[in-house]
This record gives sequence, structure tokens and C-alpha cells, in this order.
Amino acid sequence: MQSLHQRLHLYTESNDTYIFVPAEEGISTQSLTVHRSSGDIVLNRPNTPLPTQARRSPRTIYGIVGLISLSLSEYIIVITGRELRGRLMGHEIYRAADFDILPLNPYVSSHNPPHPVEGHLLALIRSHLREGNFLFGYGWDLTRRLQAQWEGREKDAGRALWEVTDDRFFWNRFLQTRLIDITAANTEQNLSRFILPLIYGTFDLRPAFLHGRHIQLCLISRRSRFRAGTRYFRRGIDHEGHVANFNETEQLLLVEGPTIPGSQRTAIDDYATKLSFVQIRGSVPLFWAEVTTLRYKPDLQIMDLHGTADAMQKHLQEQVSTYGDQSLVNLVNQRGREQHVKEAYERYVSQIDLPRVHYQHFDFHNECKNMRWDRISVLIDRMKDELDKQGYFQLDTANPSSVKYQQGIVRTNCMDNLDRTNVVQASLAKWTINKQLRDLKILPPDAGVDDYEAFSKDFREMWADHADAIATAYGGSGALKSDFTRTNKRTRKGLLEDGVKSVIRYIKNNYFDGARQDAFDLVTGVWIPRKNPAASMFLLADTRPLITRSMPVLASFSMFMICAGFTLPRSSDYSIIYYFIFWFSLFTVALLFILFHGIDYVSWPRLLPLTDVIFYSGPGFRSAHNGKGFKGGQGQTALGKQNRWLGVGKDPEEVEMGTMKKRTD
Repeated sequence: MQSLHQRLHLYTESNDTYIFVPAEEGISTQSLTVHRSSGDIVLNRPNTPLPTQARRSPRTIYGIVGLISLSLSEYIIVITGRELRGRLMGHEIYRAADFDILPLNPYVSSHNPPHPVEGHLLALIRSHLREGNFLFGYGWDLTRRLQAQWEGREKDAGRALWEVTDDRFFWNRFLQTRLIDITAANTEQNLSRFILPLIYGTFDLRPAFLHGRHIQLCLISRRSRFRAGTRYFRRGIDHEGHVANFNETEQLLLVEGPTIPGSQRTAIDDYATKLSFVQIRGSVPLFWAEVTTLRYKPDLQIMDLHGTADAMQKHLQEQVSTYGDQSLVNLVNQRGREQHVKEAYERYVSQIDLPRVHYQHFDFHNECKNMRWDRISVLIDRMKDELDKQGYFQLDTANPSSVKYQQGIVRTNCMDNLDRTNVVQASLAKWTINKQLRDLKILPPDAGVDDYEAFSKDFREMWADHADAIATAYGGSGALKSDFTRTNKRTRKGLLEDGVKSVIRYIKNNYFDGARQDAFDLVTGVWIPRKNPAASMFLLADTRPLITRSMPVLASFSMFMICAGFTLPRSSDYSIIYYFIFWFSLFTVALLFILFHGIDYVSWPRLLPLTDVIFYSGPGFRSAHNGKGFKGGQGQTALGKQNRWLGVGKDPEEVEMGTMKKRTD
């Protein structure tokens, strides 16, 4: 596999060009020139001299993330800071720690854009880059699990890194489109060494020593770029079979061979046995949503569309073709509001009846109530036969012909695919690593990793950190119930921490996730800006009616006057009573108005409005119609009357249920 340039020097020639020169070899290798006025990208011949007026940037470039076109200019996104996360099988793995955005238009500044729409779009990109966890390696394909790399080793020989990636987890695939298209169209302009694939996920690598054997324990998660987004604005499935919050999690166990006492240890990266165990998670593959209304529990909505069975079948067949047999573990409650999701899921799984798909339900909250978290063992006992049959991937360096393959996978979900899913996946991973170590004769048949505190602590912390990272990316806060993963016990302190995290999630999901969702849609190419920034002024305008916008101000001012009333001089008791009655009445009216029109106060995505989901009236289930005004669900709110403040009124988008179409110029 072709290696990538690890360090680039950036030269600028006045306002005409950007020149990227590989730092390792200088101009003796092929540098890359980007002409700012025309946007042309040219791979220079070896030993091409730099222009005499070219000036070098003081910052080193560690990779090109890609190019994105906004309203006024195209921009090159580059990595200007990286953090070493570990060395996996001889390859260094980095996290992108800092970025820069370089405008091609010489009359546009990325730090002080001339139009507010351009500034808003740049702010979305910066927030996405700042909040995301982006990982990469220059010589190791982080997008693919170990088994897939082994199976494709002959076909991948001599190919570029971007050519062999798993397209689902190549997070910046849309941003790299220009470079990839140039490479594919012209063999003389092969830009492959400049195309750096990133994953959005986690990477944790820890050394261990167990019964005289050096071990590396590694955990990698990969987030799919399809149907990507935030907790309440990306649920369920689309018509292509992609589900929200889809993550592949791979647990690697690297074990050195047996050594004779007193002998010298082999190279640090030379592990005799490599083992991999993979799990996946993803939203319940139905057309469903939770409509936020400022209430703590959103309105649950299941849309019984004609294409539901086809979409679910596409999704499951893709998983079967990729991983083998599917064990679907559904952790949603069998009573209450979640019951309807469970029943709809089971109905469609039964209807499509795929032979290699096996479903089972585990009512997590009911089974583990009263802090009886040891009850997760009930699920493990149920799944032992399937886990034994699916197995894990094992490669022995001394005998590469006797490879064991993982023949199937467990797909776990709860409502968010975060908290309950994290606990169950960690438990399945522990069961598997115990089996792996016993099979290798490192642990005796009756022992487990919990018997070795140092190893067990690293394992628990690794899975808890992984859970927090996935939960923060999707839900806005660290994972709930992570105290059990970290300590093997559910504690009252953990319950208190979960309460704080729940409050953080509520605030972010209701007041900040609209902009976060817009950033996902912009960076992954789901929404493409028009070249005229005036056509996108809806992104900045608040077109809600004046009464809707004034209510939070009225409530805040009323509360201020109530507090001030305690310090005012009193001419009589009657006057102060009337004073408080007046301001309490205004505060109550404002609060009730906000409550009954809650949808108008949620931070909704503006690039791809969810109006069709909010006002869906077809077959299915809806738990309530809160937050739509005093005639709930009759379209009497600002959102129902005009749909303009979400962007639909001024700049219509073509939005279908469960799928989205790109905007074109």
C-alpha cells in the first residue's frame, strides 16, 4: 500500500498560488500547486523549483483534509496540529488536533469573511472540526477492521490508501472528492499521496503484561458518515438502508509468543498472535423520530411508510454481506413509550424473515432494576451459543494458513444506542477476551480478566472512555451508566453523575443541536451551498412572529421585576401584593405560551428542515402533539403557519421522509 506524505511545507506566492511541498524529500519529489484564481490543482514534476517570490508558512501541514465550496469561495482544510495516540503494528496513529482553512478566492478571508452567510458557514465547519475526534494513520488503514485488511491483502498491494478504505467510515470522503476525481481522470496527476482519509471515532491502545506475556489491548470505534448527525435530529433509517449513529467497534488483542526465561524480547511491534473482535451498533432500522418540544421526554413518532420493509431489508442484507450472520440485540423497554418501537421493530423483522438474521429482546431496565446490574449475565448466557458460532478473527504469524475468521456479528441497539448499548457491548467484549485468553492458554479455564486488577482496570477504563466519546459525539454528554463499566458496580455516585449528564444533554439537544446538525450536513456533503450568499440569508434571519420572539424576553423581565420587588420600599402591604400578582401573572402567561409553543423555541436544523417529520400525519404512532400551539398539531404555530424560520419559506429544500437530496446550483 502506498504511503502518504507525513509533513508538508506550505508556500504562498502573493495571492496566486498555494504550493504544498513534502517536507521529507523537498522539491526532489512532486509538490502540489493550487491556483487560487482558477481553482486548478496541479501535481508538479520532480525537482520543480519554487517561484522566487514564494514565502513559506511558519506552520507545518500534517495532511490535507480536503476542499469544500461555500457561497463565496472554495476552501482547503488542512491539519496544522496532531497528537500521537499510539503505535499499532508498527504504524503511528494520530488525532487531528488543530486545523486551518485556506480560501482560494484571494479576496475572501476565512477569518473575516465579507458576507455574514459565509461567516456562518465557516463557523459551522470550525465547530465541527473542533468538536469532532478525527483519527488517521499515514500507513495504516484505520477505516477497516483487521479481518477485512487480511482478506484484501493481495488485492490491496500497491494501491493507494484512499482506494482501499471502507467508504462508510472514510469521514472526509466528500471533502476529498476534488483530489480523488483528478487522480481517477488523469494517471499523470496521481494525487494519492496527498489524500489523507480520516475516521470520526476513538482509538485507545494500552500495553499489558499477563502471565509472562507482553500484550497490547486496543479499542477502535468508527462512525459511519451516512445519516450522520445528532441525537434527536437523526434517528432511524433512510431509504438507502443507512441508519443513524452507526458505529463499528473493534477490540484488538495483540500477544507476543512464548519466550524462554532469560531470552531477549523481540521487537516491540512483533506480536505472534493478533486477535480481533468486532461489534456494531445502530439506530432501530425504522422510520421514526422523537420530536423535541422543550419537554424532557420528546414526542415519539413512528412513521409506518410503504418502504419500511425494503429499507430494513437493505440495511440488514448489507450487514450480512459485510460481517456474516447477524445477532440483533434490542434493549428498548417492553412497556411504556418505548414499547411501540419494540413492537414495530419485531413486526418488520418477522415480515422480512432473513435466514441469517437472529433477533432477541432484552428489557435492560426491567432486568437490571434496583441496581441489579449483574443481571446482564442473563443476556450473555442466552447468547453464548451464537457467540461461540460467530467466533473472532485470529492470525498467527508463525502459521498464517490457520486463520480463524469471525463469521458473524452482534448488532446492539437501545433508543439512543448509547448508554444501555455501551454496557452490553462492554460485557460482550469482556466475555470474548476471556475466551480468547483461555484459548491461548494464557488464562486457566476458570479464570477471567477480573482476577487481574491491573489488566481489568485498563480494560474497564478503555471501554468507559470509548462510551463517553461516542455519547458526546451523538448525545452531547458523556455516557450514562459508565460507572458500571469503570468499576463493575452501579453506584449512587454514578446515579448523581448521570443526573448531571442528563441535564447537559437536555440543554444541548434543545438549544444547540440544530447548528451541530447543520455542521454534519455541510461537512459530509448532504447539503451544498448556493454560490449566491443572498439566497441563504434564511440561515441568519429569525422570521418567527414578534409575539413568539418576545415571550422569553417577557418571562426574563418579569422574573427580574419579581426579584427586584423584594428590595423595593413598601408604601403598603396591598401595593406590594398587587405588584407581585401583576408580574407573576405576566411571567405565568409567558411561560405557558412557551410551553404550548415549545417547537418554536427548539434549535432546529436550518439547512435541511425536518418539517415533514414534525407535521407527519400518515399511518404509524404518535405519543403526543405537544408544543404545537393551543390547538396542538393543527399548524397554528409560527412553524405551522409559514415554516419560514426553518428555511423552507425563503429557500425551499426537497426533503423526503427518511432521505435527503443535495442542493445543486
